[in-house]
Amino acid sequence: MVDLKGQYEHIKEQVNQSILETIESTMFINGPGVKSFQNQLESYLGSKHVIPCANGTDALQIALMSLGLKPGDEIITADFTFASTVEVISLLKLTPVLVDVDPQTFNIDIPSIEKAIGPKTKAIIPVHLFGQAADMEEILALAKKNNLYVIEDNAQSLGAYYTFSDGSKKKTGTLGHIGTTSFFPSKNLGAYGDGGAIFTNDDDLAHIIRGMVNHGMYTRYQHDVVGVNSRLDSLQAAILNIKLKKLDFYNDSRKVAAQKYNNRLIDCQKLITPHRKGDPDSHVYHQYTLKIINGKRDSLVKHLNEKGIPCGIYYPIPLHLQKAYTNELYKPEDFKVTLEIVNQVVSLPMHTELDDDQINFITDTIKSYLV
Repeated sequence: MVDLKGQYEHIKEQVNQSILETIESTMFINGPGVKSFQNQLESYLGSKHVIPCANGTDALQIALMSLGLKPGDEIITADFTFASTVEVISLLKLTPVLVDVDPQTFNIDIPSIEKAIGPKTKAIIPVHLFGQAADMEEILALAKKNNLYVIEDNAQSLGAYYTFSDGSKKKTGTLGHIGTTSFFPSKNLGAYGDGGAIFTNDDDLAHIIRGMVNHGMYTRYQHDVVGVNSRLDSLQAAILNIKLKKLDFYNDSRKVAAQKYNNRLIDCQKLITPHRKGDPDSHVYHQYTLKIINGKRDSLVKHLNEKGIPCGIYYPIPLHLQKAYTNELYKPEDFKVTLEIVNQVVSLPMHTELDDDQINFITDTIKSYLV
């Protein structure tokens, strides 16, 4: 699904040198490489504050912690996404309110958000799923109207842009009150271990978050807020410093691969290729996800595996049907799109090292099976 070895070969000397310099410095926690990466990412995103942390799940949890919410406060997010988004809400004794998604983009559905807003609603967490920007202008308008926070889960879409109706653009993760991301190795900007970051343009929130990631300390052994131990280590920062310089190239390579997939699959009537809503830079294709509409998704997955082609089903079970997050208030009619697409979606290999022979073999295998 992701050729990390092939990607490493292109940057091997730079990465090895950066790792060696970090080891020789022995500054493994909060070393100069972490500060350098923070500054580089702030500049790349156009964000006033970037606070690195240990992983993307921590980033979401700390973002919620920084808002001073109370147990029982409701957070609206998408039903069709990875569990970390709802996991952190529940861990903090907040109440997740899951809503349906758009059938074309798979991102959170705006009318469903509006319907779910109630007196206890305090925040919306849109997920920029599979690399595509969610409908942020509408989300921000709803949030402003109802005095809600917006926390962007940008773990899959670092480097994507959202274009407003007036033509202005901003990178995803920088539009709401707080943005979060993950540097899990398979991400578009991936470390060689865990890592994450939190973004905000709010000085006060940034100050709170900086203390929270380090045991609530601003001065050593003085704990002003309840915090956690969540820091990006210097070795991961050393790697990310190299890879951030190539992120736009990586994202552009994914877009090229996605277009080649599209061109090869456009005449196949049994599937729907990914829908891109907006400008080409609104989607960075963390996943290339098809909808198989003839009921043969599972048998296709088996066939691809037999042919040595990796693929993934993201995500096979909606969050509202997961044992940990069931709620008697959830009704099937509220999740019509999600309940359909979980039986249709399949993601193909997507990475910067895909070549034409690989794409041709993958698409020929799919088309010959679905005829």
